[in-house]
Amino acid sequence: MPGPAGRRTLGGGRVRRRTPVGSRRAGRAVTATVVVRGVSAKSPPPVRRGVPWLAVVAAVYAVVQLAMVVPHMGGGLLWDESVYASQVDPHRPAAFFSAPRSRGISYLVAPVVAATSSVVALRVVLALLSAVALYAVFRVWGPLVGRGTAALAALLFSGLWITQISGSQVMPNLWVALGAVAAVGWFLRAPAEPRARWWPAAAVAGVTLLRMPDGGWLGLPLLAAAVCVRRWRPTLPALLGGLALGAAPWVAEAYARFGGVGARLRASSATEGGMVPQLNVGTALRSLNGPLLCRPCQVPLRHPELTLWWLALPLLAAAALAVAVRDHRAGRGRALSATVLPVVCAASMAVPYLLLIDYSAPRFLLPAYALLALPLAALAAHAVRAARSPVPVAAALGLVLALQLGSQYAVLADTTHQAAATAERYQRAAAGLRALGLRPPCLVAGPRALPIGYAAGCASAEVSGNNTSTTAAALLRRAAHEPTAVFGHTPGHGLPSLRARGWTRHALPGTGGLSVYVAPVSGRAEHPGQR
Repeated sequence: MPGPAGRRTLGGGRVRRRTPVGSRRAGRAVTATVVVRGVSAKSPPPVRRGVPWLAVVAAVYAVVQLAMVVPHMGGGLLWDESVYASQVDPHRPAAFFSAPRSRGISYLVAPVVAATSSVVALRVVLALLSAVALYAVFRVWGPLVGRGTAALAALLFSGLWITQISGSQVMPNLWVALGAVAAVGWFLRAPAEPRARWWPAAAVAGVTLLRMPDGGWLGLPLLAAAVCVRRWRPTLPALLGGLALGAAPWVAEAYARFGGVGARLRASSATEGGMVPQLNVGTALRSLNGPLLCRPCQVPLRHPELTLWWLALPLLAAAALAVAVRDHRAGRGRALSATVLPVVCAASMAVPYLLLIDYSAPRFLLPAYALLALPLAALAAHAVRAARSPVPVAAALGLVLALQLGSQYAVLADTTHQAAATAERYQRAAAGLRALGLRPPCLVAGPRALPIGYAAGCASAEVSGNNTSTTAAALLRRAAHEPTAVFGHTPGHGLPSLRARGWTRHALPGTGGLSVYVAPVSGRAEHPGQR
């Protein structure tokens, strides 16, 4: 017989708990009974887990790269990619490494380049790594802005065509952007999580290792905040240590190759065309939808209807700041710093590319886009919550987002096709060199020598321009001892008339009109490939 209501009794080997009819639990669903050794206890209600939207965004980011970018870009590496990969490629000579570059991305791809010479494999690994990194860095922001808002920010950033094409490229800018998101997020979490103070230092060190100037522009507002705000002050030593650690290889190379930090900075400025105050916003706008590099930037604005989001970006950032300040004064909403600091860091990291150089590439502003995606996602979430009818507002924002993603898809398809065609021309030029008898060890010089030399397995050299690495006399002396070719040579570019010296001009079919001068074999041992 069951005992009094609400008490446990033994009966038939089962123990039950009975609820009085008149209690507050009456009418509710019957709870499950767990029987363990004759004693029962109510099981806790099942925990309902929401959709892991951030993981979904990261997975879609990987799929887009593997489906839209890697199949077209697997034929070869582009110019800057060739320079970075050649530094750690055990099968090819290292190309000239100019003063503004940093070696972080070379370190990142070194294990893959050492294991395989397949460009497809390299791009697949980078695509997967970039998707994992996207998930990891935006997850840092979950406790700060909410998981849904962090996932929306990741979608806004990963939906850009330049983010999608950069994930599988051997270029540092996307990784700088992801590192900046992690650095700012961990910096904001450090006061509540004392053990986390070293995470922003690690992220800043990574950014500085990837691009030393970008690390400095990211560190400036973080250091200022650490000095001015007491609760962030404990992070100051860690930040300084992170900056020093990330800059150490760049500084060491400055003394080893350029004669010191000041000399390397001057050389970097000269390579960039002179870093002086100048308004470069128009150039950045013209290159927004491609090409991948606009130097000199004389192209017209392509698809102006697709640039509205870029023009609206500063207005939306200002609106996000205004809403955050209003909520802070009213004592509601999230911490004001979670909006202010990303905006300030984004502006700081955009300064050199909008105000100090005279050319542009869409990838330069990736760090600013990544940081601004966070307050913009928070603004969208606020608009939905504050609306009297949230469903129509959410639907309208979803429609705008769909149109934005669609426009980015169109630009991605066009730009990927152009980049793949450029890489294919480099590969055809390399095949043309091999058909002419050039085999490693060999040397190529002239315009486009760096990427074509890497594709052909040859060393590269320049006697003029931003990548000057040798003199005309030294090049001619070297040509007397190893197979040498010079692309697109015209007198007055540092070399004397090559035709007068017995060099033979050859057209390279399928390369868009490229031609090459090949040095005569007399005066040096015949190369096996020239028999």
